[in-house]
Amino acid sequence: MSGTATPTSSRLSSLPARSVRFLVWSLHLAAPLAGLWLLLARPHLDVLLHHNPGHFWLVLGVSLVNVALGLWIRSAARRHGDARLFLVSLAFLSSAGFLAVHALLTPGILVDGATIGFDLSHPVGLVIASVFAFVSSLDLNPERSRRVFRFERLLWGGLAVLMVGWAVAGLLGIPPLHLPDQARDVEGPMVPVAIGAAVLYVVAAFRYYLVYRRETSAVLLSLVTAFVLLAEAMVTVIMADKWHLSWWHWHLMLVAAFGFIAYSAYLQYQREGTSVGVFDAIVLEETAQRIRTEYEDALEEFVAFLSEQEKGGRSSPAQASAALAERFHLSEGQVRVLERAASALATERATSRRLTALLEVGRRTRVADQDEEEYLRSVLEVTRPVYGDVNVNLASGGTVRLAGRDYSVVEWDEGGRLREGRVAYPLVFRGGVAGVLEGPEEHSGPVPASLGGLAEHLSVSLENVRLYRELGTLFRQYMSPDVASALLADPDQAALGGQVLDVTVLFADLRGFTTFSEQVDPERIVSMLTRYHSAAVPCVLGNGGTIVQFVGDAMLALFNAPARQADHGLRAVRAALEMGEAFERISVENPEWPRFRIGVNTGPALVGNIGSEDLRGFNAMGDAVNVAARLQELAEPGQIVVGDATLRSLGVPVESRELGDLDIRGRQGTVRAHCVTALHEETRLKDAGRGTA
Repeated sequence: MSGTATPTSSRLSSLPARSVRFLVWSLHLAAPLAGLWLLLARPHLDVLLHHNPGHFWLVLGVSLVNVALGLWIRSAARRHGDARLFLVSLAFLSSAGFLAVHALLTPGILVDGATIGFDLSHPVGLVIASVFAFVSSLDLNPERSRRVFRFERLLWGGLAVLMVGWAVAGLLGIPPLHLPDQARDVEGPMVPVAIGAAVLYVVAAFRYYLVYRRETSAVLLSLVTAFVLLAEAMVTVIMADKWHLSWWHWHLMLVAAFGFIAYSAYLQYQREGTSVGVFDAIVLEETAQRIRTEYEDALEEFVAFLSEQEKGGRSSPAQASAALAERFHLSEGQVRVLERAASALATERATSRRLTALLEVGRRTRVADQDEEEYLRSVLEVTRPVYGDVNVNLASGGTVRLAGRDYSVVEWDEGGRLREGRVAYPLVFRGGVAGVLEGPEEHSGPVPASLGGLAEHLSVSLENVRLYRELGTLFRQYMSPDVASALLADPDQAALGGQVLDVTVLFADLRGFTTFSEQVDPERIVSMLTRYHSAAVPCVLGNGGTIVQFVGDAMLALFNAPARQADHGLRAVRAALEMGEAFERISVENPEWPRFRIGVNTGPALVGNIGSEDLRGFNAMGDAVNVAARLQELAEPGQIVVGDATLRSLGVPVESRELGDLDIRGRQGTVRAHCVTALHEETRLKDAGRGTA
């Protein structure tokens, strides 16, 4: 019924396309053997066709074409230094050479009668070629490849001498090639040799087919087909009677085998426009990798040229293309493909590098005080390698000076200004022009991350730098740098509330401050406090502490908040000892001034923003804070009193005197306290060095 698919066609249509092609290819390879079987099974079809001139010209023409093909492959082998191609060329040259000898010994042309030299000439050539074909299909490592090339001249010369010698002996009737011919070309002891040759062809074809499955190529598939046909020809030589149709059958197999290779090589040549890479699919993996590296080098060189061209290079693309074509033996078509690939790759890489540079520019706009000039210099370090010779400067008096060129920032229109082959873009800050970015003119049209895009990005970054500097200056005058940095990085941290953390609290105040303040002028009090606090602040900040507040003569500092510190107890005691040394020097110079005393304690406390919606401050609350304040009150002038938990957390040898269990005002129970006079951190370092030695 019309329009209804048959079961067979349905099954074929369900097969993958690759499987169908393989099936069709296999049927074509099986057809010659099927034809041989038909001729041998039906002797009346295997008619006698004895035409000596036709045989001479057919075989000679095919052999000459195959010799040219073998020399072509040999040229590629020598150019690449590839042992596999060299062995394949020997396989074709040996079969072609002996086929030419077979033509020359055709009876009635150059010799009078048929001899055994005529019969065995081409079978011997096929046997030799089968050995070369089999060896070429093996996995030849670099050492084996070098060994093959060491015998290149011997193999090439020996093969040539053998073919020429066979031809001379056959033409002159030199024994043993003068013996009478046989009923078949191959008889007696030569039969198992011919069978072995057929097996070698089949093995070589199978191994090359495995290579073809990894890297499909028309030339590679033609080589597989040729070796299969040569194996079938070897079988036909054994079974066919001379001058019968079956005997002509193996001649046609040779024509098909060599024709497949020649035609696929021609198509590859037409596609590539050059003979350089026609047989690249056959080469060893080491050679293929080297070829890929050469093409990658060519691509990289062209990309480098395009990058230089973009930065103002003077060489023309035609000159670069011609140089690369000559160096890497590229055709015009390959050069055009290389140009397109290099252009796309260069654009992609340039865009990637520029985007990376923009990210780095943004990263350098960090939450910290930094000088604008220093920031712009760091920006140039990042941008010049990818944008070329760019310059940037800030406005001064309505003018920006760059490399001897002055740009007026008054009434600057949107976009860039072109001058002397360079283009300048404004750096906009709060509606005005704060500076100018200048760079080489871009000829490739709008591209991602262009110079104008860099100017816009840099304008935002510069505005952030100024904003952070203003905020940082304002905040750090009223709070600890750690708290200021945390709030600038994450304003949500200013919300009311907090969290319970294990912290070390440091309290310090002046013993006898009230009495002293009653006896002196306020100006002297402020001068004294400024001197003491100026000495104390670096000690706390230098050890990673956070100064929470100053209350008159008293100071409260925290460690492990807001920044986390595993050794916060050690940091606090170290800061207290440094403060004690600084205070002692001040007391020596001013003996009439009251002296500081310090209390340190470790424990859990609620740390966060305390206050109201309208006014709040960073602070700490809890028993650990209260105990630190009471230990400070119990300390004598110049003493550092620490709680037991703090002492146990130090982890280094310490000089201290135990004060016992002290009663703390307003707190039930006693607190064990210690008076610390020194730390020996160098002892810990020496012990650690001995432990790791």
